Amino acid sequence: MSLQTLIEQATNFPESGSAASSTFSTDSFDASVMSTYGRFPLALERGAGCRVWDTQGREYLDFVAGIATCTLGHAHPAMVEAVTRQIQKLHHVSNLYYIPEQGELAQWIIQHSCADRVFFCNSGAEANEAAIKLARKYAHTVLDIEKPIILTANASFHGRTLATITATGQAKYQKYFDPLVPGFYYVDYNDISAIETAISELDEGDYRVAAILIEPLQGEGGVRPGDVEYFRKLRQICDETGVLLMFDEVQVGMGRSGKLWGYEYLGVEPDIFTSAKGLGGGIPIGAMMSKKFCDVFQPGEHASTFGGNPFACGVALAVCQTLERENILQNVQDRGEQLRSGLRAIAAKYPHHLTEVRGWGLINGLELNADIQLTAADVVKAAINEGLLLVPAGPKVVRFVPPLIVTEAEVNTALQIVEKALATVTA
Repeated sequence: MSLQTLIEQATNFPESGSAASSTFSTDSFDASVMSTYGRFPLALERGAGCRVWDTQGREYLDFVAGIATCTLGHAHPAMVEAVTRQIQKLHHVSNLYYIPEQGELAQWIIQHSCADRVFFCNSGAEANEAAIKLARKYAHTVLDIEKPIILTANASFHGRTLATITATGQAKYQKYFDPLVPGFYYVDYNDISAIETAISELDEGDYRVAAILIEPLQGEGGVRPGDVEYFRKLRQICDETGVLLMFDEVQVGMGRSGKLWGYEYLGVEPDIFTSAKGLGGGIPIGAMMSKKFCDVFQPGEHASTFGGNPFACGVALAVCQTLERENILQNVQDRGEQLRSGLRAIAAKYPHHLTEVRGWGLINGLELNADIQLTAADVVKAAINEGLLLVPAGPKVVRFVPPLIVTEAEVNTALQIVEKALATVTA
């Protein structure tokens, strides 16, 4: 079945806007589910391609994609087939046994990256936790560091576990969750002198810098791309000092930058890197990859009950193979250029309200003037009213992360809606 057929079926879905759909209640939802999200008043029930429909039958163009997660959009035929095949075959067994699908996915990743080894888990936070643990063991057993320190960047985001919110260089995510995990130190992003100073000053007594954990492009921190020269010097410093270079590719990896991995955009290879979000196209899976020299884990030192199960790996492998087979990375590059060009044209019409358009591939940010009251959430709400889903990246940046299969026509439609939304909120 083609993607176009699936979209047509979703458009004509028989339950669209029916009593069965409209019985959904936000009040009963809020009474039952913890309030850990500031939700928009929108209940989505189905999707096809780059479009989703709410419980009232209204259609939206989806430029959120589960926050850079639905690589192939919704109900892609390759995923439908992989999900159906795998759930009928075998969906979960313990990692106490060999899992063929896990091995196949690991081999695909290794063949298409600088990695030599892969550990599978369920999310980006878990993948970053695995990287942190691996770096700490490497520090103790190889570098002979008694108290290892991991450098991370201000305005970064690495997850919601205690270790990963500590690694996250944003105080708003850490409030009320202290005492935080020791062993992290923050430096400014794209500032090589800050790295050099930290490595020098933190080398005291039992303390030493063991690793640097950094995003090739900061997503939650405002869609801020890394500087090529900065990352080249980072690699050089790590080579000279023995410090591990670790990249958090949870948001920017799996083709979203226009390259399969964000590090390819920067022209350097990390020692360890992580992936999740787009890896499974919306099916929960995370991965931590490493070079052979720093693969120091032994049996029993790290594990995951669900990580790398046959179902998640079977679907993720289908996503990976589809990206390659259908040359989707070229579409990411083309549509990304189209989107940024269109956003810049819009920004030129609102010089008082909009200050910058930036990004790679299909992860892009539209920054609002910090000196005005207009927020990213205001723009997002106005866009929703016009049928376009967007997501903030901080209070002043509107983020655009559509499925990687988005079409030229859909990008044009999104740009038209953005301009209409801006006209509304700036009136």
